[in-house]
Amino acid sequence: MRPLKWTRHEDLAIRRNGAIPREEYLDHMTFQRNVRPLFTEIFGPIVGLKEEWEEQGATPSELDFSAFRYRFGAFGSVPVNLGWLGGPAPQILEETERHRIYRDAMGRTMKLAKNVSTLALPMDWPVQSMDDWLKVKPYYRFCEERFAGDWVRIAMEHRAAGRVVTLGIPGGYDTPRQLMGDEEACIAFHEQPELIEDILKTIGDTICEALKRVVRAVPLDQLSVHEDMAGRSGPMIGPAMVRRFLVPYYRRAWELAREGGAVLFDQDSDGDLRPVLDAFLESGINCIHPVEPAAGMDPVRIRARYGTRLAFYGGIDKHVLRRSKDEIAAELEYKLPPLIETGGCVIALDHRIPNGTPLENYRFYVRKVWEIVERLTPGS
Repeated sequence: MRPLKWTRHEDLAIRRNGAIPREEYLDHMTFQRNVRPLFTEIFGPIVGLKEEWEEQGATPSELDFSAFRYRFGAFGSVPVNLGWLGGPAPQILEETERHRIYRDAMGRTMKLAKNVSTLALPMDWPVQSMDDWLKVKPYYRFCEERFAGDWVRIAMEHRAAGRVVTLGIPGGYDTPRQLMGDEEACIAFHEQPELIEDILKTIGDTICEALKRVVRAVPLDQLSVHEDMAGRSGPMIGPAMVRRFLVPYYRRAWELAREGGAVLFDQDSDGDLRPVLDAFLESGINCIHPVEPAAGMDPVRIRARYGTRLAFYGGIDKHVLRRSKDEIAAELEYKLPPLIETGGCVIALDHRIPNGTPLENYRFYVRKVWEIVERLTPGS
């Protein structure tokens, strides 16, 4: 096995160039102006790819991605924690060459597979019943400690620097799954609705209290929510459950954010969201990523169906980069022209760049994107 040099999540962070003014990004993503196409890398490489590229002759600037030409917005997050807050310090239970097992602040036993992933996965969860939830509920209640001491200064600096000012909120599905695991969470939406309702009311109350304070201090541009509530076979819960539980939760937050100036409500979820997209649009969502083609999320068809109701970034099949240059070109020639014409999107791969992607193929991919962009929008 090749020894790995870049194993931590922060090791895989990338340096993007080509930041555009805040106003241009917001106008583009809300279909107000389509001046020039946008292009970025959302997440960067997966564990092991940088070592592959180094062996293939990558320069240091290619390994941190600053060598590649992008055009994307600059973002600044308001440092307010709206999820789990507190708990004991993580405790390592077992460590080998292959894995690390530890107990996290939520009391979960977590296992990190070294040299394979940068994110640990839970082996158990703290909540199975209402009684369990009531024990951990205080970790989600509103308190002053949620605000970083200099949060107003940081938020205002983002605004003054022309960054898109964002605030992240916990997912209405993702929070129960972090507390219960996917299987128990899905069952609870059906068999313990009062538990799900109390979880969402608790975190919703905290979000709303925080939002009221935030928007008095600085105008927001974007509300962001992390869900990861779908796979290739579809969403973990269907549209009826989304409408019953998640839509009211989302709407509470979005109405306050919108009153405070926000124009984008961006949802992060992998997988096939098509069965629940209509329901999420009812909640205020107007932007999604990363739009996975392998899960049936064809950005051309999504744009044809939803038009200017839904912006997105992503949608380029990451797996095609491991194939031939002709296949890469075909993917881009199919997807880029209609998306460039309509705006409201950022050209990007649909997730991390997979292992086995030749460096030369990625170089070709970037060049081909710009070739098509400049052909369709001269002067870009």
